[in-house]
Amino acid sequence: MAQFDTVIRGGTVVTAGDRIACDVAISGGRVIALGTGFSDAAEIIDATGKWVLPGGVDAHVHLSQPSGEGIVMADDFETGTRSAALGGTTTVMPFCLQEKGQSLRAALTAYHAKAAGACHVDVSFHLIISDPTDQVLGQELPALVEDGYTSFKIFMTYEGLALNDREILDVMAVARETGALVMVHAENYDAIRFMTEQLEKAGRTAPRFHATSRPVAVEREATHRAISLAEVVDVPVMIVHVSNREAMEQIRWAQQKGLTVLGETCTQYLVLTEQDLDGLGMEGTKYVCSPPPRDVASQEACWEGLRTGVFNIFSSDHCAFRYDDPQGKLTPKGRTSFRWVPNGIPGVGARLPILFSEGVMTGRIDIERFVALTAANPAKTYGLYPRKGTIAVGSDADIAIWDPTRKLTLTHDMVRDGADYTPYEGRQITGWPVLTMVRGRTIVRDGALVGEKGHGLHLARARSPYAKTPEAKTSA
Repeated sequence: MAQFDTVIRGGTVVTAGDRIACDVAISGGRVIALGTGFSDAAEIIDATGKWVLPGGVDAHVHLSQPSGEGIVMADDFETGTRSAALGGTTTVMPFCLQEKGQSLRAALTAYHAKAAGACHVDVSFHLIISDPTDQVLGQELPALVEDGYTSFKIFMTYEGLALNDREILDVMAVARETGALVMVHAENYDAIRFMTEQLEKAGRTAPRFHATSRPVAVEREATHRAISLAEVVDVPVMIVHVSNREAMEQIRWAQQKGLTVLGETCTQYLVLTEQDLDGLGMEGTKYVCSPPPRDVASQEACWEGLRTGVFNIFSSDHCAFRYDDPQGKLTPKGRTSFRWVPNGIPGVGARLPILFSEGVMTGRIDIERFVALTAANPAKTYGLYPRKGTIAVGSDADIAIWDPTRKLTLTHDMVRDGADYTPYEGRQITGWPVLTMVRGRTIVRDGALVGEKGHGLHLARARSPYAKTPEAKTSA
C-alpha cells in the first residue's frame, strides 16, 4: 500500500503568510506532510510552474432561497456548488432564510433537505433572521449557536426582511450573549422606498433607475447606524457587500476607534459600474443587485479597502436569477418597473478568477493577500480555520492549483451556474484554476467536472474569534 493517497509535486504552495516551493502529501482527505521528495503515493499530481493555493471559501452566497411570489432562484445546491468548484472554491456559505412566522428550526430542516446529497463542495449555513420573536431570540438562536450556526444576517432593507432599530438591537443582544457574529445588509429601507416612489411618479422605471433609487447616501447612513447600534450593545459586526468609499470610510472610522467592525466587498464592485444597468431594452436587469455597482472612483475605493485591510473578506454575493425567464429577471412585474426586478447576480464561479486576474496579475495585491481575502480570512472570521482556508498539516486537503500564465476570455460556459448568463461575459482573464480538490478528492480537472455530487458536507462551525464569547462576557 502506498504511503500517501496523493502527492502534489513541483508547485509553489501559498498561504496567507508564506509561499514556499514544496510538495503536499495527502491521505484520508487531509494534508499529512509538506516537504520534498515524496514519491510513494497512489497518485502524483504535477504542479510544476503553478501555484498551489488553499481552495477558496466564499462566505456570502445565496442558493435555493425563497425569493417572492413567482420568482425562482437559478441555482440549487448542485449547480451552485458545481460553479464554485469550477472557479476554485471549495467551501461556500449560503444563507438559510427564516420566513415570517416560521421557526428557525423549521427553516433549517427544510434547507438541509435541499442540500442533502447535492453538493460538490462543502457548505456551512448562515441564518437570516427576519422574524425575531421572543421564541427565536430566547430559545432557538442560543441553541442553534451551540449547534454550530454561529453567524446570522439581518437586513436593514427589503420588504418582509427589514428589521427596525429595536429589532436589530434585540438580535445583536443575543449575539452578545451567545458569542455569535452578526452580518448586516446596510441600506436605509425608508429612503429607498421614498426614492423609488419619486422615480416611478416621474416615469423613470427602466432598470438603470435601480441604481438611482439606492444612492451612496442610503448605504453610508445605514452603515453608520449599524455600527452605532453594535457599539451600543458592544458586539462585533460584519458589514457585507460594501460598494463605495463613503460606506468604507464609516468602517475605517469605527476600526480606528477600536470597535470590532469587519467589512466585506464583492466582485461586482471592482469591475462593474452603474452604467452596466443602462443596456438596451431589459438587458440592464442582468446587473441589478443591491447595493448597486457605482462608478470607477468607487471601484478604486473598494480596491483600497482590500489592500489596506478595511475589508478583510472578498465574497461573490452570488444570487443568481435566469435572465430570459418569466420567473427570473424578465418577470412580468419587472418589466413595469425596476422595483420588481429580482435583486442579485451570479458570480460564485467568477469570483476568484477575476480577483486573481485584476488583483494579483496587475500588482494591486500580492498572492498572499489574495489567499487571505478569499480563503484564510473567511475561514477564520466564521469559525472554520484551520480546517479550511490554509494548506497546513492536519487541514482539509481543499486545494486549487492555479496556472498564472493561462489567458482566456470568460464565458458563462466556463462557470456553469444555473443562470443563463454571467455579468462578466467577455472579460479577459489571466490565471485560472486547473484543478480543484475537496478533502483530497479531485472535483475539477482542466475545466471539466470530474467529481460526483454528494461529496460536499455541511460543516458546523466554532464561534468567530472576533465575537464576544460567553466566557469573555462573564469574566468582563
